[in-house]
Amino acid sequence: MAPDTPAPTPQAPPTTPDQAVEIVLSRYAQPRLPDGTPAELHVHEFDIGYLVYAVFPPPAETAGPPRPAPPGGAKIVVSKETGETVTVPNFPTEQAIALYRKNVEREA
Repeated sequence: MAPDTPAPTPQAPPTTPDQAVEIVLSRYAQPRLPDGTPAELHVHEFDIGYLVYAVFPPPAETAGPPRPAPPGGAKIVVSKETGETVTVPNFPTEQAIALYRKNVEREA
């Protein structure tokens, strides 16, 4: 006999940027700054979704040549239609949205 565990309830699609952030935080770990505090999350709303990404302060100035940004990272798109989340590379905003659109069109 299967244990009586309730099925997860699907989350309603977001209608505001704040709701998109709530969805992201319910499914992904909160990004953290080097000192352990939560990184600020920004939201860029576009016609079919919300692009949610962490904002990190620039590295502290040190002597010598500038250091490159650390590699990796991702941004998350929350679909306005379904509430589904998809990760996209940490590209500039418009490039990340274009990649998401391309993938949505390919799946349709």
